[in-house]
Amino acid sequence: MAKSSIRISAKMVGGETLVKALMKHPMESGSRKNKATGALIPAHFIQTITCESAGKVCFSGDLSGGVSANPYVSFKFKGNKGDTVKVTWVDSKGATESGETKIK
Repeated sequence: MAKSSIRISAKMVGGETLVKALMKHPMESGSRKNKATGALIPAHFIQTITCESAGKVCFSGDLSGGVSANPYVSFKFKGNKGDTVKVTWVDSKGATESGETKIK
């Protein structure tokens, strides 16, 4: 299995699961120009982030080209120690990436 481009931490804090995820992605908005040619750099950004735990979606969010490179998200949900948390993103070119960790 290839190493995921998503770094995830999930731990119990005050009865809730705190998830922190850092995703490696260039996040091009489509409005920057190539300095050498002057041509627009095509848009390429994460559109959707989804988190699943215990077979249920516990977080879902939509992003746009206005988010900086290597986005970081953090959120809380009711989860149980030892459960697996899976974070998945899909970008504007159809690429997808997933990463998993156990709740500590």
